[in-house]
Amino acid sequence: MAYEHRGKSTSLFGSVDKVTLLLYLLLTLVGVLAVFSASWVEGAENVMSFTHNYIKQITFLIVSLIVGVVIMLLERSLWHKIAYYLYGVAILALVATLLFGHTVNGATAWFEFGPIRLQTMELAKIAIALATARLMSEYNFSIKSFKSLAKVAMLLIVPLFITYMQNDTGSGLVLCSFILMLYREGLNKWICIPIIFIAVLFLLSFLYSPMVLLVSLILVFTLSACFANNNWKQGVMYLAALFGGSTLLFLIFNVAQSFSVSYYTILLVSTLLSLIGVSIYAYRERMRSVLIMVALAVASIIITPTSNALFNILKPHQQDRIMTYLGKTDDASLNYNVRQSKIAIGSGGFFGKGYLQGSNIRYGLVPEKHTDFIFCTIGEEFGFFGTMVVLGLMFAFILRLMRMGDRQRETFGRVYCYIVASILLFHTLINVGMTIGLVPVMGIPLPLISYGGSSLLSFSIMIFIALAFDAQTARNI
Repeated sequence: MAYEHRGKSTSLFGSVDKVTLLLYLLLTLVGVLAVFSASWVEGAENVMSFTHNYIKQITFLIVSLIVGVVIMLLERSLWHKIAYYLYGVAILALVATLLFGHTVNGATAWFEFGPIRLQTMELAKIAIALATARLMSEYNFSIKSFKSLAKVAMLLIVPLFITYMQNDTGSGLVLCSFILMLYREGLNKWICIPIIFIAVLFLLSFLYSPMVLLVSLILVFTLSACFANNNWKQGVMYLAALFGGSTLLFLIFNVAQSFSVSYYTILLVSTLLSLIGVSIYAYRERMRSVLIMVALAVASIIITPTSNALFNILKPHQQDRIMTYLGKTDDASLNYNVRQSKIAIGSGGFFGKGYLQGSNIRYGLVPEKHTDFIFCTIGEEFGFFGTMVVLGLMFAFILRLMRMGDRQRETFGRVYCYIVASILLFHTLINVGMTIGLVPVMGIPLPLISYGGSSLLSFSIMIFIALAFDAQTARNI
């Protein structure tokens, strides 16, 4: 791809992608205005006091811009050298937060310094992104290698496990967005589908019987393997042998009547035994994608019968969110946040009620209206048109980051830009989905817009590192 011309200046700041920078400033401005509207109380004294959320947001924006300027002055090689060290520090910080951190809304994920709270996972994302980019830029790394993908998985599983222990699962699930980067880097899309299937398997286990889930699992993984290797004959033969053999065994046991065995048990055992043979065949034929799918299939089979046990480990409020989302409870109080959120957004109509005129926001009917449900403030005051403008800015910003990744001449910079774009996309889709009831509530902020100093600072640092990579690439060219 040809690198676009950005003027005659060869200085670092002269090479900055000005469109991306402008989109960043517009989104942060929208955030400040939305936080002010959600936090403003008519007739309040000391409107410039640091106790107000909007003043804190402005302060963190100024700090973020200052840090951004410093980042632009640093050489990209520095980030490559210290990536693993930053990852180690991030893991230690997450563990320290788990042991000594401040608990907010049931999650022990914060350090508190007077009036300022910092969520360590927000800042840890930067180190995780850099470490992943460093790992994937190593000379012996291959996106088609099971060993290489296992290393990436371990890099992500450690912080994900710690955030689960912190009861901050929502922040940890953001790491699932890395699958978008892996796909962009060349991971077979027919491997991505089973991975996504595993992610939703936990929720599906509450809606369907184990038998339905097992059959679905077999079909999804077999069809994905057929697409990945373009070998339908063997896939059809495998399904016929598996289901035919299982049915035959079931009939034999029922005719013999010596002991009773359910069809589910027979199919489950047959599937596990067949995967041994599939693994041996795939190893001999060097079919790496099939080996990966076998590993994912085994993980899925393990997850399905243990879903109830995993559900019982969750905190009561997390269980309530899942059951409410699935429609398994009639308790209206458990769905209060989402119900009020949809009422506020719907009341905005097409053009909204006007800035500072949102009655649902003004009278506090929407909980967390300045953080997780900030999208409701925009929806009520600016309506459908306003939300589409904001989402248009966000998606344009994400596309610019992906384009910056495409322009990188080194794997390290390219992977990093893709990761930042993936995290922003995941945050946006989940946050908006929460407010309109499409996904369970999991406490994920809207990037650059939701109130939160650590969130704004961490997103800004990630973005300015990407901008610095892009600017230095342009300058070198």
